Amino acid sequence: MTKHKVVVLGAGYSGVMAALRAADQADVTLIAPSASFTERVREHELAAGRPSITHPLSSFIQKKPVTPVAARATRIDPDQQQIHTDDGGLYSYDFLVYALGSHTASVPADGRVFTAENAGYLRKRLDDGPGTLTVVGGGATGVEIATELASRGQDWKVRMVTAGEIGQMWSPRARDYVRSVFTDMGIDLVEGRKADPDDIDSDVVVWAASLTPNIQLAADAGITLNNRGRIAIDDTLRSVSHPNIYAVGDAAGDLRMACAVALPMGKRAGKNIARQLRGWEPKPLSFRYYLQCMSLGRADGLVQLVHADDAPKQKIFTGKPAAFVKEQIVRSTVRWLRQAGR
Repeated sequence: MTKHKVVVLGAGYSGVMAALRAADQADVTLIAPSASFTERVREHELAAGRPSITHPLSSFIQKKPVTPVAARATRIDPDQQQIHTDDGGLYSYDFLVYALGSHTASVPADGRVFTAENAGYLRKRLDDGPGTLTVVGGGATGVEIATELASRGQDWKVRMVTAGEIGQMWSPRARDYVRSVFTDMGIDLVEGRKADPDDIDSDVVVWAASLTPNIQLAADAGITLNNRGRIAIDDTLRSVSHPNIYAVGDAAGDLRMACAVALPMGKRAGKNIARQLRGWEPKPLSFRYYLQCMSLGRADGLVQLVHADDAPKQKIFTGKPAAFVKEQIVRSTVRWLRQAGR
């Protein structure tokens, strides 16, 4: 008997996990531009000299009926239940998982401005010689990039410009700690200043302002979006307008954009597809927040405890113990994917 067909768009945390779980009951096609999985939460480390942050998709999917396709999806046809790709491919599906994630806001491609997504090119630029480096954006991504690069031990002068207060999602105690780390590292911090790449006097600019969900394909296909510009989903992660389409990760719903959210979403979507193919009802996503964590260079970190709704508590952990916790959490994401592959 021919198995049902599932197509997954995107090979990030949520996409790979969804593919592995759906493969329990279906043949899965995993479409992404690269044949590798990238540990996105290590992009700041790559910029600072880490040799690699990628893993071959084959290392996760070799024991599952998952076929990787190195291509970029160009059109979704919900009526015909087909995906078109830039290499001329056409893929039919019974269920589709939309897991295309997010990207940093567009910036001028002038060889001076970089984002976390092109950390490899940023590293090459930093190796060319010292100067002034400005990070724009005071969220977790910007803080990790600034502190990681400041701890490189080279002669680059690092500063940060942020439109609001640094770490607006953290407690006052956490913000004060990060400010003290910046001072100790010699990072200049300018808060309350809106920046434009063209107006920043700096040899290198790293744009780490707000992430934007990759939803253009969905919008073009008539898939309903919510008021945050992400795909509108029900509590089982199905599109509210197209129930045979699941949407997970940064492009869907209203949860925080993080691997800690993407992995459970991918797992639930994949398992729900397997449930439906068995003739069972899909289950709602059961999820709550516990903490936010980030590295502050290699020897320091911050763990911010949060309530179930992600509101910060006053309690934080810092220093080497926090750096250790962050590293273990990052490692666990790959371990979780490998476990699902087994």
